[in-house]
Amino acid sequence: MNTLLVVDDEPDLESLILQRFRRAVREGEMRFHFAHDGIEALEQVAAHPEIDLMLVDINMPRMDGLTLLGKLAELDEPPAAVIVSAYGDMQNIRAAMNRGAFDFVTKPIEFADLEATIGKTLRQVQALRDARARRAAAEQAHAALARYFSPNLAAELAAGRGSVDLAGRRREVTALFTDLAGFTTLVETLDPALLGELINGYFAGMTDVVFGHGGTVAKLLGDGVHVLFGAPADQPDHAACAVACALAMDGFAESYRAGWVARGVALGATRIGLHAGPALVGDFGGGRYFDYTAYGDTINTASRLEAANKLLGTRICASAAVAERVPGFTGRPAGDLLLRGRGETLRAFEALAPERHAQPSTAAYLAAFARLEAGDATAMPAFAALVGQGNADPLANYHLRRLLNGGSGVVLDMR
Repeated sequence: MNTLLVVDDEPDLESLILQRFRRAVREGEMRFHFAHDGIEALEQVAAHPEIDLMLVDINMPRMDGLTLLGKLAELDEPPAAVIVSAYGDMQNIRAAMNRGAFDFVTKPIEFADLEATIGKTLRQVQALRDARARRAAAEQAHAALARYFSPNLAAELAAGRGSVDLAGRRREVTALFTDLAGFTTLVETLDPALLGELINGYFAGMTDVVFGHGGTVAKLLGDGVHVLFGAPADQPDHAACAVACALAMDGFAESYRAGWVARGVALGATRIGLHAGPALVGDFGGGRYFDYTAYGDTINTASRLEAANKLLGTRICASAAVAERVPGFTGRPAGDLLLRGRGETLRAFEALAPERHAQPSTAAYLAAFARLEAGDATAMPAFAALVGQGNADPLANYHLRRLLNGGSGVVLDMR
């Protein structure tokens, strides 16, 4: 039903309007309200926010039509207005149109013209409402998608363009998991307001890094982040993007941690695991809510590589499947890991920033690891020399402890 407000001080106009539109009123297509000046009109608009269209006379007592249009313009969503003026009064008609009137009719009113003008204006009003609804839905969709996807991809998905498919399908991806060491202790001891500031700033920074590298945030897991590269948009260099992202996340996390430590909060290090391979990815929210996620051994392995950091003393642990896909990968081998749920070993690497990889200590570690892999007894003194340099090398220290406790080789049981 369309609701109209007629604003005119002519006493006979109300009955003429109701007579002309009696069928539409009787069949529930239209409802009319009436006001005799601009002040009454504003009261009616306040009382009936459902009003779609106003017929507004220009010359009225107390508040004229042009003043009324100016007042309506101050409202968030004013009704559409059709101005009614004497024939030839083009100066006032132009002023009314400049103040937001949709159209005009002249006096004496020709009801056939009035009916046509009302119909046309109501169609325009509906078209504008539909456009606003589509825009609001797109903005809402974009806001929701922006939690998961980089800005450009979120905008593309919200616009409904068909180049990106969220349906479940098997894809080659690189999965990345993070975990914040010691966060449970902070939850139990830190003031809630301070904890909220800490974790909100942490997630904001981490997701900015992810989006900056074209990643998709599949889930926030307590204090951790699950990230996908290679989905939902095709990303031929997904492994390289994931490694670059991991290094940037590590840089942000270490800087963020130092800031909180300076404030007296013992924020732990961020541990990151990466693995590449096939996974089933898509929106598996069941239609009730959006849940873009991934399933498969690739995802589970990335999660377990993240956990392996805790034993190895590393912060970024990437599988050989990742390293092999990254041209010029800079890292050093940690060992052949036996992970929970896997029957075969998996070669893992500590990903390093290029400048750290170029340091002499990395070459010394690679030489020590090669001796360890070859079963050379000089591996132990080689790792001892590294640890003795005082460079705080947790991975070298891990291997030295293993050797001192009777361990050998590069197969590391993480189960």
